[in-house]
Amino acid sequence: MTITGIVSSPITYLNLRSHTTASSFSFPPINSLKLSSPTLQSNTITFTTTSLRNPNSRLSVSAISLSSQENVSQTSFLDRRESGVLHFVKYHGLGNDFIMVNNLDSMEPKVTPEQAVKLCDRNFGIGADGVIFAMPGWSGADYTMRIFNSDGSEPEMCGNGVRCFAKFISDLNCLNGRQSFTVHTGAGLIIPEMQHDGKVKVDMGEPVLKASDVPTKIPPNKDQSVVKTKIEVDGVNWNVTCVSMGNPHCVTFGREGDQNLVVDELNLAEIGPKFEHHKLFPARTNTEFVQVFSRSHLKMRVWERGAGATLACGTGACAVVVAAILEGRSERNCTVDLPGGPLEIEWREDDNHVYMTGPAELAKSKAVPVLLILAHAA
Repeated sequence: MTITGIVSSPITYLNLRSHTTASSFSFPPINSLKLSSPTLQSNTITFTTTSLRNPNSRLSVSAISLSSQENVSQTSFLDRRESGVLHFVKYHGLGNDFIMVNNLDSMEPKVTPEQAVKLCDRNFGIGADGVIFAMPGWSGADYTMRIFNSDGSEPEMCGNGVRCFAKFISDLNCLNGRQSFTVHTGAGLIIPEMQHDGKVKVDMGEPVLKASDVPTKIPPNKDQSVVKTKIEVDGVNWNVTCVSMGNPHCVTFGREGDQNLVVDELNLAEIGPKFEHHKLFPARTNTEFVQVFSRSHLKMRVWERGAGATLACGTGACAVVVAAILEGRSERNCTVDLPGGPLEIEWREDDNHVYMTGPAELAKSKAVPVLLILAHAA
């Protein structure tokens, strides 16, 4: 069963507070918006149901009711635009899953960051690593992509997310065969290309290596870059290389003195947040822990800024290959194993661009939630 659904009106849009972590974002201004429904005069109710673990809470409800749509074609479902109704479809890239929203009629996201947190909750919401909005083109691009993480923050870019975005656009427009288009993101222009085998190849652009632009406060040790530099995290010294793929990454192949990190032995939930919130990363950071199998085969686990441990991170895989090359550990074309599956990453010498190739698929599940509350405490 393909996960699709409706979040019914009224959806009350709050003033969107910025969660941007980098000043380089370039999006049109966002204004507050309200949609109302003649069928419900008050959006404050007392809700008692076994679907809620705290049934006595008084909630200010923004939207209720989620139902599966098993008999509606995918394209017609995605293209519906009833006012006050949020239609969504879930896609995933190697298990990194996203709620995809057709937002092509507006540059205003159809849900707020606060509502995105509720949608992404895997117990009380739809469940996802983020919400992605497909928007009209901006700055000459064919489309614009914005994303809210599961914690409500807004990242500059997401590698698995942009592949899902490309598949979503392809499905929405019934495209077949090899197709490419331009996507405006907070990290700049990204160019995904649908392949004949259904995978998506993405030109991720040039990696940013200048320490102050990553950004990191770690003093540069190679030109203006941070390459295999020691930092202390929770009393342990780690060797790290810092790369930005439009969003910040701290890549480590192990602790000081380690011969080869065994990533499956890591307690990611314990160490990941300590990297993410380290004082040396003013915009926080994504962190990749990498094991080297050969010069063309790497394995990584990732702690994503704003999402935690995920099954895959496309920008992280790109950053890993860049870091491995800078440290002399790999060739320019590598397979990177992630918990959700492999990605093919190439850092080309001729144009200095990083290319990522991997799958993007509709999420399928035997269980679809039948009730969703998007709410905040009254």
